[in-house]
Amino acid sequence: MKIVWIGTGVMGESMAGHLLDAGHELFVYNRTQSKTAALVKRGANLLEKIEDAPLKADIVFSMVGYPKDVEEVYLGEHGLLKNAKKGQIFVDMSTSSPTLAEKISAEFAKIGAFALDLPVTGGDIGAKNGTLSIMAGGDKDIFEKNVLPLVQHLGKNITYFGKAGKGQYTKLANQIAIATTMISVAESFKFAKSVGLNMDDFFKTVSTGSGGSFSMTSYGPRILKGDFKPGFFVHHFIKDMRLALEECEKMNIKLPGLELVYKLYTSLEEEVKNTNGTQAISKYYNL
Repeated sequence: MKIVWIGTGVMGESMAGHLLDAGHELFVYNRTQSKTAALVKRGANLLEKIEDAPLKADIVFSMVGYPKDVEEVYLGEHGLLKNAKKGQIFVDMSTSSPTLAEKISAEFAKIGAFALDLPVTGGDIGAKNGTLSIMAGGDKDIFEKNVLPLVQHLGKNITYFGKAGKGQYTKLANQIAIATTMISVAESFKFAKSVGLNMDDFFKTVSTGSGGSFSMTSYGPRILKGDFKPGFFVHHFIKDMRLALEECEKMNIKLPGLELVYKLYTSLEEEVKNTNGTQAISKYYNL
C-alpha cells in the first residue's frame, strides 16, 4: 500500500519506520527535512510539499506537535484538504483538540473523504517497540477495514472509542492520569532522598510493588541518572494538560490535581520546557 507519513519527530520516525518495515511504499514529510534522512536512507520517498500527499497515496498519517500544526496540515492554505479526493483516508495520530478533530472530519466528509483521530500513548519506547496504546475516533467501518490493519504494526492495545474527536478525548483523559503519576514519582524520590535511603534500592522496591506505575518504571531510572533526554517533551505535555483544562472549563468540571501539575510544569525554566523530557519535573524538586 502507498502511505504518506507527515511528522518524523521523536515518535513519528519510529512509527513510520514500522510501516516501511511491513513492506509498504512510504512517502515522508517533515518541516525540518533533515529529520526524514534516516527513513529515506532506509527506502522511504521524500515528499517535498504537504499538499502533494493526497496525490501520492490512498492513506495519509500525521504525527505533529500542536493543534495549530494539525490545523495547518489539514485545513491550511497548502494543507491536505486542497488535493484530497473522495474515498481517501487521513489519520491524525497527534494529541490535539477534540473540537478540531470533529471540524477536520466534517470538512473532509464534504468531499467524501475520511479523517480519523488516533492519538497514542507509550512514549518513545512504545514507538520504537511497536507497543503503543492507540485510541481511535472516526468512521468505525473505515477504521476496522482500512486503518486497523496498518496501526497494528504500531501498537498492541488498540481501541475504538466512537465518532470523530473521541480518540482525542480519550488521550486527554490518559494525560490526566500521567500528570499525577509523574508528580508522585518525583515526590517519592524527594522524600526517599531526604531521609537518606539508597535510591537504587528504593526504586527497585517501589517499582515492583503497589507504588509502581508506567511513570515510575519508564522515567524513574532516567531521573536517577540525570537523563533528561525527551521520550516526550515537557512543552508537548504542557500543551496536552492545557487542552484537558480547556475541555474541563467547557464542561464546568474542576480537576485540582491536574491544575496543580500544570502549574508546576509551567513553572519550569523555558530551556527545560523546550528541550527536556517530562521526567524534568524532578528539577522542580531539586533531585
